[in-house]
Amino acid sequence: MKKVIALGEILLRFSTTDHLRISQSNAFNADYGGSELNVLTSAANFGMDCEMVTVLPNNDLGMAAVMQMRKFNIGTKFIPKAGERLGLYFLEKGASVRGSKIIYDRTHSSFSQIKPGMINWEDVFKEASWFHWSGITAGVSQGAADVCLEAIEVAYKMGLTISTDFNYRANLWNYGKSAGEIMEAMVSKCHIILAGDYASRQYFNIHAKGESKDELNKSLCEKLKDRFPIAEKIIITHRDNISALHNKWSAVLYTDGKLLKSQSYDITDIVDRIGAGDSFMGALIYGLNHFEDQKALEFAVAASCLKHTIYGDANLVTTQEVIDLTQGDSTGRVRR
Repeated sequence: MKKVIALGEILLRFSTTDHLRISQSNAFNADYGGSELNVLTSAANFGMDCEMVTVLPNNDLGMAAVMQMRKFNIGTKFIPKAGERLGLYFLEKGASVRGSKIIYDRTHSSFSQIKPGMINWEDVFKEASWFHWSGITAGVSQGAADVCLEAIEVAYKMGLTISTDFNYRANLWNYGKSAGEIMEAMVSKCHIILAGDYASRQYFNIHAKGESKDELNKSLCEKLKDRFPIAEKIIITHRDNISALHNKWSAVLYTDGKLLKSQSYDITDIVDRIGAGDSFMGALIYGLNHFEDQKALEFAVAASCLKHTIYGDANLVTTQEVIDLTQGDSTGRVRR
């Protein structure tokens, strides 16, 4: 397979330690992340050829971000240097009945100032077969949304598979246009959609109907398929929050009128759930390029289940570890 390309903002994450509140913290762990970067890190970790497109400041923080991507075997040759600051976010890690909290500090970041024409998309996609983007990128700024649409239109014209994760973030959509107004044209050219009931309502006023979870899933997928007929596969992940450290995790995949269901995982003693959805998407891209649909779905759910056990945004598990989990090996025994 040719390259997987993603467009998005790279953020520097500051995390509290030992489940402290931000108000208690005198020190933070610093790590790089961001939705599309997390997706590529997951896919690259499974051996896929990946390239990140973003904008970084021409300073030591921007240079460190490039070094981090190269560490994870992600290409960096289509990253212009502009602006003066890297976007930040602060993570307060929850515990028991207290949920985690995120505070963004990304206004006027380098990526938010991206403009159409800054990226030669024909050149970027020349050796690529897949393009991924998320609703987070579209919500950063009008310029980011315009560039994302620019990329989608070129990718579609050049015959790439286009995937999106709805990833609705209410705090980002503040530049004058509604989320639905921006997202409609962009999603209409996507072949793979990772959606959700809440985001579908916020973006497109789409409401699922049904008595059971299966009926609700199928209803939502059918409504999205009617709205976006180009979509070949629609995927919905499910998280049941028992506590901040105990979740249940599963997913469904809708294709050709059929609803495929994954097994469900009971995840206790969560180390870090940030980036779990991104790890699912990265593993799904890998899975859809290597397996049939049911196995691809199981692979993605198991990979993101394992991500909950790893600190940081990035999922650093091996293909074999994921396959072992899909086959029932959840003992956590020492490997010698």
